[in-house]
Amino acid sequence: MTPTEPATVRPPLPVKMVISGGFGVGKTTTVGSISEIEPLTTEAAITEVAAGVDDLTHTPRKTTTTVAMDFGCLTIDPTLKLYLFGTPGQQRFGFMWDDIVEGAVGGLVIVDTRRLDDCYAAVDYFEHKGIPFAVAANAFDGKVEHTLEEIRWALDVGDGVPVVVFDARERGSVRDALLVVLELALARTGG
Repeated sequence: MTPTEPATVRPPLPVKMVISGGFGVGKTTTVGSISEIEPLTTEAAITEVAAGVDDLTHTPRKTTTTVAMDFGCLTIDPTLKLYLFGTPGQQRFGFMWDDIVEGAVGGLVIVDTRRLDDCYAAVDYFEHKGIPFAVAANAFDGKVEHTLEEIRWALDVGDGVPVVVFDARERGSVRDALLVVLELALARTGG
């Protein structure tokens, strides 16, 4: 390249990451707090019928739920852009997961430590598909109910699965959790 030739500017590499977990754990909040664009959400009102199916015990103020997916993006640096896809949390919408997860480098499984059993399906899904993932305990009301070691034991995840605490409402906290997944995915690919 000569001094008069302009440098070629390449767009950032697109990388797909999935945000998953049980009903009401903070997936939509996570995508919304970090996305640099207005996130696309497919929120629908929780009807009386759904309220009878979905356990609202720990989320009594929840009035909507994701029925398809959430979408947002985050430019990590000039070379890398994360595209975030949030899955629906209810088992009855699980048929969409294969399409949402297709091509993802990794996943962040969000858990509410007051009801860890709600995330077993998400953990099992990523383990079965062989997709690298991290577990992120959402600090509802600024606290978690169990230690990281207790969470790891309860979910029966190996030492190769990072388990972290984060706050879905705080951009920096979400960024740090996503970077854990990105580092895990890069380590797996040798990048």
